[in-house]
Amino acid sequence: MILIIDFGSQTTHLIGRRLRQLGVAIEYIDPEEIIDQIKKIKPLGLIFSGGPASVYEDGAPDIDSKVFALGIPIFSICYGWQLMAQHLGGKVKNGFKEYGPEKLLLKSNYLHLPAKKFQVFMSHGDTVIKLPKGFEILGSTKQVRNAFMVDKDRKFYGVQFHPEADHTNYGLEILRYFAHQVCKEKLEPLDLNPQQIISHIAKKVGKNKVICAVSGGVDSTVAAFLIGQAIGQNLIPVYVESGLMRQGTKKLVKHIFTKLIKADLVIVEAKKHFMQALKGVTDPEEKRKIIGELYIDIFQKEAKNHQQVKFLGQGTIYSDVIESKGSKKASKIKSHHNVGGLPAGMKLKLLEPVREFYKDEVRELGRIVGIPKKIVMQQPFPGPGNAVRIRGEVTAKRLAQQRQADAIVVAEIKRAGLWHQIFQCFSVMSGTDSTAVKGDARVFAEVVAVRAYESKDIMTSKWAELPYEVMQKISSRIVNEVPNVSRVVYDITTKPPATMEWE
Repeated sequence: MILIIDFGSQTTHLIGRRLRQLGVAIEYIDPEEIIDQIKKIKPLGLIFSGGPASVYEDGAPDIDSKVFALGIPIFSICYGWQLMAQHLGGKVKNGFKEYGPEKLLLKSNYLHLPAKKFQVFMSHGDTVIKLPKGFEILGSTKQVRNAFMVDKDRKFYGVQFHPEADHTNYGLEILRYFAHQVCKEKLEPLDLNPQQIISHIAKKVGKNKVICAVSGGVDSTVAAFLIGQAIGQNLIPVYVESGLMRQGTKKLVKHIFTKLIKADLVIVEAKKHFMQALKGVTDPEEKRKIIGELYIDIFQKEAKNHQQVKFLGQGTIYSDVIESKGSKKASKIKSHHNVGGLPAGMKLKLLEPVREFYKDEVRELGRIVGIPKKIVMQQPFPGPGNAVRIRGEVTAKRLAQQRQADAIVVAEIKRAGLWHQIFQCFSVMSGTDSTAVKGDARVFAEVVAVRAYESKDIMTSKWAELPYEVMQKISSRIVNEVPNVSRVVYDITTKPPATMEWE
């Protein structure tokens, strides 16, 4: 086993996911528990995660320095590397910020990687400016000299980048080298096992019924399918028509839960409730919490129409959890409506069969259980819908603009044959006005942003390099067809530093 010490990184869980891919048993622990857990578990190696703090701040997460004298190999990432360097006599300083893709140049190919120069993903404001005694440099970026280090004698490794990120080239190879060559772990890749999940659901639910929130998206569809396989007709899928979703969503949900999954689908018309609840609200966090509480209220009212309903099924996945402050030392990025937006006094018990999985794993589970490719490979859509794609107040007018602009983006991406090559694409009503000239007259109207990106697990992303003619077509159609729009801009920000959504 390898222990992962969680310093609060958004991608700590992703480190474990990569090791599970390799077949390595892992366990997450808090830094305060490190010595006790090492004595108890006797791991073959340790991995220090990244984290949002600075090592020189008061109250920053720390560890017992005895860990460095135990003879256990350590692989340290970002904050974890800075902390290890500081404990061993190095020096950490604020500066040389890097967020997103950078090129790493190897000075020594100690790990026998296929290339001397390759892309890595960075997300840091601090850096190690003085190496501890015994460390040598394996690789550097243009800004950060000490980006990849090793102490060969003690088997200590430090990286300023994130090898767990999908957009880091050879990241899995680096983790494999540490697990197999350094820690001597036997690598036996683990397969996803939907039957194990189904059995767990059946045991947990028993003869009770489950109200399952469905949206037509892959996460809620896979979750509902797994629940249905476990409890049969005791599954009650409920679609809430909030008016905030993408055009055609209700039709898709009806198709899924009458043709693909035979269930008694319940559709609750609630457009007026959502628009009234969002009236005058501009803060993104408040929007998410209002929407989350309203959804739960509707589900709990619907539960009263059925006997023996004890659970609310949701398609929560791990990226929702971690962005909503899913671990003790993590930062809250935003309250996902199905996690951080849940009310405290909820009566139904949560049932979230895909909570520990990432988007690509959920899709794979869907494929294994026989859900058609066009469903499992569809683009994700946020639970709060277009409410978080409208900066500022959600009015009927701006919602109509956003839905129309979004439909244009979708139509042109599909027409260009790029729909399945892009993880997600959408428009955003930016809340910013600019000057335009229409019909020789001055117009001062809203700017629409377009975002399209490539990703696998939502934890990192790269903006999609759309052909210019496609961007021109999208822009022309939006400024000509959507009322009160002055111009269109294209978002070319990676994650990190940006999140997928603007709110």
